[in-house]
Amino acid sequence: VQLQASGGGLVQAGGSLRLSCAASGRTSSTYNMGWFRQAPGKEREFVAAISRSGERIGVTDSMKGRFTISRDNAKNTVYLQMNSLKPEDTAVYYCAASGTVVASTASQYYYWGQGTQVTVSS
Repeated sequence: VQLQASGGGLVQAGGSLRLSCAASGRTSSTYNMGWFRQAPGKEREFVAAISRSGERIGVTDSMKGRFTISRDNAKNTVYLQMNSLKPEDTAVYYCAASGTVVASTASQYYYWGQGTQVTVSS
């Protein structure tokens, strides 16, 4: 499966962005999906994950209440809605596909998108 992340950009603190991850090839509904992010000089960090059906969701504690993950299997697309953005949310955001339900470690993911840059200005 090929993953294409989009929707990043420059936003002021307190603003919102919605990232999309479109899957092609094998349908994304076959996989559990996740979002990670990586800021300059830092390790890749788990953000959120969603099961194949969308019934099980996991979000990193520090992002709960601000970030929401969802999916539309008919469109082979997974979304990450990000609200109340902070400068520390600045990073490249990656979507990924996993065989493990709500996987939170990068090694559990088989396929990765190319990443989309999110920059939050203060």
